[in-house]
Amino acid sequence: MKALARFLLRIFGWTLTQHEPPPRRYVLIFAPHTSNWDFVIGLLAAWGLGLKVHWIGKNTLFESPLGPLFRFWGGIPVDRSKRGNMIEQMAERFDHADDLVLAIAPEGTRGLTDHWKSGFWHIARAANVPVVMAYIDYSRKQIGIGESFVPGEDIETDFEQIQDFYSDKRGRRARNESTIRPRPRERK
Repeated sequence: MKALARFLLRIFGWTLTQHEPPPRRYVLIFAPHTSNWDFVIGLLAAWGLGLKVHWIGKNTLFESPLGPLFRFWGGIPVDRSKRGNMIEQMAERFDHADDLVLAIAPEGTRGLTDHWKSGFWHIARAANVPVVMAYIDYSRKQIGIGESFVPGEDIETDFEQIQDFYSDKRGRRARNESTIRPRPRERK
């Protein structure tokens, strides 16, 4: 699967990169997310890097005929209309796993928003695992894994580091790239 995924990415003109070998347990954020193609290209990249990723998706995706396939590919359905203890549930998954990569698109949508959802940050803090920044850059046709950091006490400081990392990465529909900042009520 690894060789096939790398071959397909190369055929379509994509370059696959990896900054450093990631740890065995981490939250992987993937951005910018502006197109349905991000999922396909991102999945090929994960396979090309030999990663078994788990990812969170809206529950309606899993209600389609493709639901079983999405679960097989590591999908975890989430009902975004219900507020619950998702952070604690995901932290518990990390507690019981020697190897776990939880991929999250923090924009939460392919459309433009004025902030990122910060669940990834809260999950990583609760699970005591690093955040690894993965990217898709259509302007250079590059996809890969970049830097990582351990979330600190101040969400603003961590988001500044994230902004710096993604500042030169462009989505397929750059006009839909969301502002990289936490929800206003979370900022001090």
